[in-house]
Amino acid sequence: MELQQYLRIVRDYWRSILASLFICVVVAAGVTLMQTPMYSTSSSVFITVESGGTAGELSQGANYAERQVNSFINVTTSEIVLQPAIDQLGLDTTPTRLAKALEVSSPANTSVIKIAAKDPSPEQASLLANTVAANLEEAVTSLAPPGPDGTRLVTATVINSAPIPASPVSPRVTTNLALGVLLGLLLGFGQAVLRNMLDTRIQTTEDIEQVTDAPVLAAIGHREGEAGRVAETSGPAWANAEAYRRLRTNVGFVGLGGQHRSSMVVTSSLTGEGKTETVVNLARVLAEAGSTVLLIDADLRRPQVADRMGLDADLGLTDVLTGRGPMYEFVVQVAPNLTVLAAGTVPPNPSELLGSDAMTHLLEAVEKHYDYVLFDSPPLLPVTDAVVLSAKVGGTIVIARSGEVRRPQLAAALDLLDAGEVTLFGLVLNDVPLSNRSHYYSSYYYSASQPTDEGVPDEARKPRRKRQLSAR
Repeated sequence: MELQQYLRIVRDYWRSILASLFICVVVAAGVTLMQTPMYSTSSSVFITVESGGTAGELSQGANYAERQVNSFINVTTSEIVLQPAIDQLGLDTTPTRLAKALEVSSPANTSVIKIAAKDPSPEQASLLANTVAANLEEAVTSLAPPGPDGTRLVTATVINSAPIPASPVSPRVTTNLALGVLLGLLLGFGQAVLRNMLDTRIQTTEDIEQVTDAPVLAAIGHREGEAGRVAETSGPAWANAEAYRRLRTNVGFVGLGGQHRSSMVVTSSLTGEGKTETVVNLARVLAEAGSTVLLIDADLRRPQVADRMGLDADLGLTDVLTGRGPMYEFVVQVAPNLTVLAAGTVPPNPSELLGSDAMTHLLEAVEKHYDYVLFDSPPLLPVTDAVVLSAKVGGTIVIARSGEVRRPQLAAALDLLDAGEVTLFGLVLNDVPLSNRSHYYSSYYYSASQPTDEGVPDEARKPRRKRQLSAR
């Protein structure tokens, strides 16, 4: 993964990362507060050997003392030393348990034994270390072998008494909190990376590139509240308009390859991805550029184009296909260069109608009279209508709503188009969150789930009116 991907993970999951950090710090603080403060102090005992006055005898005595240090370390934690200390201090314990409160060691190449005692009471820790040191001194005297003249060859001397410690050695507040912060960051970022790997939702163009090589024609941003006019020249609404104009430009490019046909289907994998809103605004910007556009609502199951554009049109495409009248009786001129054909009466057999010869003849007729013929169709996965219609037109544009459709769902939808030998013009990433604006040339758009009037001409903003007949 690249640095930019890690930064995107932090941006997307910063709340859970901070939550993990907070929990770990709280746990570390709680464990620290629950621990009993422990105080530690130590005393030192020096082992000496009585030897002769020559250099050789002194050297032999020093070597002998060093060899005996390990033995006396074991003696320090034995019953011969600790039981008297228990009796003297009146402790309710055993030599074995008391030995666990002591740490006996010797610096390398020395004859010094260091006795460290640990206890919740600083006074008791000092008293325990000094008592054990004194008892070790007596034990060494009793255990050391006598010389020829009856004197002890080995003696122990307390050279440092254990002072009363001023501060506890545990818990280590700073260390514990630092470990809590480190663990929190590791867990927080780890769970964020794991969630990102398990999250198959389409959110960025990079996610789409993992599914298909088809181009992303535009990224339409998300914007809360009332959407503005496409014609605005500043603010978020202007950025939205620019995204649609970019889509218009790219649609012009993708239609240049091979046999050029003016018809195209706009669909999606699932419901609620904003295909209707996208095709309405695309039709508007194409018409604004001077192209003649016919927008046909081919979603014969849940038609929405007429409602979105404020049209009172009960008859439309299905009525044309079933021979109830010619098309010019049912189309509505909503703006210069923009004509709309509503869905009409909802039929019981939408797929059969869209795949009929009547649909083929209608396409042949309208492609000759309009620069662009746009179809709003049902989503791909629930029904086969979009595939049937897409096989008849020049190409298809698939809308993918950011955070809604998942990669397996988008892949399955594209597989349906591929199986139907449909020309895929490209995809449109819709409803991109504002937090992702750095990925998509700063274009923002409103949520497709919020019907608005953006991109609708002034005539359509008026109360619903009867159809206006067009001679086309």
